[in-house]
Amino acid sequence: MKSRIPLFLLAAALAATNVYAQGPIVIKFSHVVADDTPKGKAANRFKELAEKATAGRVKVEVYPNSVLYKDKEELEALQLGAVQMLAPSLAKFGPFGIKEFELFDLPYIFPNREALYRVTQGPVGRELFKKLEAKGITGLAYWDNGFKVMSANRPLRMPADFQGARMRIQPSKVLDAQMRTLGAIPQAMAFSEVYQALQAGVVDGTENPPSNLYTQKMYEVQKHVTVSNHGYLGYAVIVNRKFWDGLPGDIRAALDAAMKEATRYANTIAQQENDAALDAVRRSGKSVVYVLSEREAAAWREALLPVQRDLETRIGKELISSVNKEVAHGQR
Repeated sequence: MKSRIPLFLLAAALAATNVYAQGPIVIKFSHVVADDTPKGKAANRFKELAEKATAGRVKVEVYPNSVLYKDKEELEALQLGAVQMLAPSLAKFGPFGIKEFELFDLPYIFPNREALYRVTQGPVGRELFKKLEAKGITGLAYWDNGFKVMSANRPLRMPADFQGARMRIQPSKVLDAQMRTLGAIPQAMAFSEVYQALQAGVVDGTENPPSNLYTQKMYEVQKHVTVSNHGYLGYAVIVNRKFWDGLPGDIRAALDAAMKEATRYANTIAQQENDAALDAVRRSGKSVVYVLSEREAAAWREALLPVQRDLETRIGKELISSVNKEVAHGQR
């Protein structure tokens, strides 16, 4: 049975059909994080570059912090044309029906950014974007955020420390399996609801890159942060395919060039933004920041290795194998 489309989404989509008739072409770019995160800054940089490159023929309206749509709503809004551009986390595409994107959620599959970029900027990344086309979506770029830390109101130094902890996750079969493998109880929840859930004790902890942990002030309601780098969080910049294909060729080319430059910017600032955020958390004194030792990190990797094997059927054994080969090739 098809889900009923909310009236507010239909109204917004109908209003969007007049986008060309009202002067400049309007691109509504919606996302769920703060302006001062890597994604927020990259979205604003794209706005600046796109409007300059098109000499005002395009106006980009950026809506951060879920002010238009929450996690579960934004992909449907894009398909309906209520917004033209999003940058959802890669974990969003699994529940959306494209399970292959869940490879990015696998713990410890990317040892570093260089290995990650060989995947996103190579054949695997391009093939994944092709899978979006049937959904009426065009993929434009992969934006980096960074590797994740764990936070909780208890120290998390060894896998056994997770036993019974209620951990917020994005809706993802992989992240669900990851937490259950550690002995935790996964709780899927919209990003905009996490701070209040942590504050109220609805969940005990969560995982995030440091920039999200800091800008959403989650560290204020978490006593412990573990720098585990166990998983990756990145984004896919996507557009409504009908909207994109309907743009004049010169406009589309200018926007594509602006996106390439914004992507270079996004992927350059991600690490420094996360490093600065982690330092700010340390200086706040509200959370104890702990970096895993080599022995502890090895125990985490060993504990989480079964997740990759258990999810092969869902994500694709050949796909996972191709990523592992690409990573191994780069380490030679």
